[in-house]
Amino acid sequence: MPAFNDINLKNWKDLKIWTDSLWIIPARDKSGKHSGFYHGNFIPQIPHQLISRYTKKDEVVFDPFVGSGTTAYEAENLRRNFIGIDIQKKLIDYVGKNIESKGNFSTLITGDSMQEKTFDKVKDILKINGKKSVQFAILHPPYADIIKFSKFKNDLSNAKSLKEFLEKFSLVLKNTIKILEKNRYLIVVMGDKYTAGQWVPLGFYCMNEAQKLGLTLKSIIIKNIAGNRAKQNKEGIWRYRALSSDYYIFKHEYILVFKKK
Repeated sequence: MPAFNDINLKNWKDLKIWTDSLWIIPARDKSGKHSGFYHGNFIPQIPHQLISRYTKKDEVVFDPFVGSGTTAYEAENLRRNFIGIDIQKKLIDYVGKNIESKGNFSTLITGDSMQEKTFDKVKDILKINGKKSVQFAILHPPYADIIKFSKFKNDLSNAKSLKEFLEKFSLVLKNTIKILEKNRYLIVVMGDKYTAGQWVPLGFYCMNEAQKLGLTLKSIIIKNIAGNRAKQNKEGIWRYRALSSDYYIFKHEYILVFKKK
């Protein structure tokens, strides 16, 4: 088996692990603790597949943008330890109430993932639990200013320009890379946006920031956007707008797979 997971390859043909770079997912998994109440959360199948592929049981999964807890719940389901950060205390409190201790630790921190002092708390949690680093990180940040998630100045969704957003995102990346074990994996889930009459390739910009920090790009997975709230029951309207103009309708987002050297 690979050094970075505990997948048994004896019956590899029967494994439900996706290995293609195109993920067509018809609907989000609504089982267990997952809920679609939080605008902007991603579907549970994404962290489920990635945690299964890139970690072993009892290793540490890290998420600097906890949100509604999608990754936290999948880490718990797959018997991984979890450390997560979110700038909104109400979200940390909400997710914390849903986490159950089943032999693995799951610790949530209210804080700013751009700040080194927040990551000092992460290091303390690792030390308390006999760990030196995290083995896997998954980042699903705001897609710039498409959705305003809070009124906090350092919330990435409140960045006043693309330049400011990328600078802030890069700080989160730097802090995360420092606690990530060598030769392990970091995932960025990111979509693009359309503004002022032009397509803004946020995914590629974020990919560039990660590469500038020394991460090796291993894969670009294209995932379809199914049931997007902004487009629900409005397919006809969006199609008419596209036909009457010169753009294409957003139907995808990126899952960028990086490896730390």
